[in-house]
Amino acid sequence: MKAAIVKQAGTNPVYESFKEPIAQAENVKIDVTAAALSNLTKMQATGKHYSSKQDFPLVAGNDGVGILDGQRVYFASPTMTYGSLCERTLVNKKLIIPLPEGIDDITAAAIANPGMSSWVALNSRAHFKAGQTVLINGATGSAGSLAVKIAYHLGAKKVIVTGRNADKLSKLAADEMVPFDMTVPNGSEEFTNKLIPYFSNGIDVVLDYLWGDSSLAIMKAVAASDAKNVTRFVSIGAASGQREITLPSAILRSSKIEILGSGLKSASISELLSGIKGFFDWAAKEHITIPTETFDLENIAAAWQAPLTPRAVVKVQ
Repeated sequence: MKAAIVKQAGTNPVYESFKEPIAQAENVKIDVTAAALSNLTKMQATGKHYSSKQDFPLVAGNDGVGILDGQRVYFASPTMTYGSLCERTLVNKKLIIPLPEGIDDITAAAIANPGMSSWVALNSRAHFKAGQTVLINGATGSAGSLAVKIAYHLGAKKVIVTGRNADKLSKLAADEMVPFDMTVPNGSEEFTNKLIPYFSNGIDVVLDYLWGDSSLAIMKAVAASDAKNVTRFVSIGAASGQREITLPSAILRSSKIEILGSGLKSASISELLSGIKGFFDWAAKEHITIPTETFDLENIAAAWQAPLTPRAVVKVQ
């Protein structure tokens, strides 16, 4: 069969033939129809993610959509060296959920990872309750913009969005927007000062897709505010490219902030799959979509170099 194969860590996948999977025990063979190229997919395949597999050569792709026994399904974490960017893959039957009517294969592949990210972060990690206030840091990307809609769907009283692009922030259907520019002198301090009044009024959950300077500025605002409530800061991604920050212990000792992570391992597989199923059911009913660009599997080189927005989706067959 044909597949997008990563031959060694740090290299991009190539379109070549790969060994045919054989169903066995708990692992079933799925005919893949579509798979998205998320940042997670790229980092895992090239060995840069904490959950990366190191058995090369391997097929790229950590999730996708396909056909199993005539039924359309979504699947996650293909077995061993098999990924989702191949004509057929091998998946544990416990990591498969049926796709609802009302959502096509390309859309399902595109929205699964970004939609699940905030759905799971809110429900499983932050233990979000209807009526609470949510701040989304990095809200202009695919995942962040979906997070705005998901927060309201789950009952958020107020949603505040932050990010580097004021024009894109203004187009989101949120209650408040707070843009920032970390490249100017005192940009981080200005961002913190803008946020202090919001935290004094009460922000229950922060969904952070960026990490880095903006995340630290948010934590400083929590500590400097007069907030009486607990703020759960949930780290979901590091889109800023800054993977480390210097966190003063005073922030933890002088505030009711709780810092959490949401992703593979911090959330259980059952929580992730339950979150994706709940998200899919809602997305199908509400016809939720995100901008996508579709590539054939044989054009994996071009797809791999495509920007994250619009979401690149590989049509396998």
